[in-house]
Amino acid sequence: MTEKIGVLGKQPQRRTGVERVVNAPLPTVYGKFQAIGYLDHDRGDEQVALVYGDLGSDRVLTRLHSECLTGDAFGSQHCECGDQLAAALRAVVAEGAGVVVYLRGHEGRGIGLLAKLRAMALQAEGLDTVEANLALGLPVDARDYAVAAGMLKDLGVRSVRLMSNNPRKREALVRHGVEVDEQVPLLIEPCESNITYLRTKRERLDHHLPHLDAVGHLS
Repeated sequence: MTEKIGVLGKQPQRRTGVERVVNAPLPTVYGKFQAIGYLDHDRGDEQVALVYGDLGSDRVLTRLHSECLTGDAFGSQHCECGDQLAAALRAVVAEGAGVVVYLRGHEGRGIGLLAKLRAMALQAEGLDTVEANLALGLPVDARDYAVAAGMLKDLGVRSVRLMSNNPRKREALVRHGVEVDEQVPLLIEPCESNITYLRTKRERLDHHLPHLDAVGHLS
């Protein structure tokens, strides 16, 4: 069916940016959150911010968490994502207020689930996480944080204390108009299955992971 033409024969203007769609209570094992759902009109993704307490506007404890099905849902030890998500949720509850922005479309640093699994298969053969993406002809990190900044602005957040080890997240928020007053480390104890991955993140992706210095050979 042909799309209807608007006044004077012009196509209806496509919406852009992020739109708040719904606010629902979400009791969890960590505490009672508000799940605020958004639609990203630019990419078509559905997004959610888990808000705890009265955020205020400044120095809000914040986590931008990239979707990771294998880590968040299945408990994969290939990465530390699931543990980081749990730690972030616990941290905002302990703080009394904060927000975890859960970013869908970020699977595998933005390359998608199947491509991530292909990259994991290459890592099992000896490539590191950067080499694996490049071997597949994919970007090392394709994530965009404009929608996260838009969601924070909609929540009235002007500045954050960002729970992240990744300097690029800080740079992205600042570039999109959200101040980062402090970068709060979110360090997870490594295990045999993820130590190589974490060391690659530190050495090749500039993640701040000083706790790895104290870790000897894991076998």
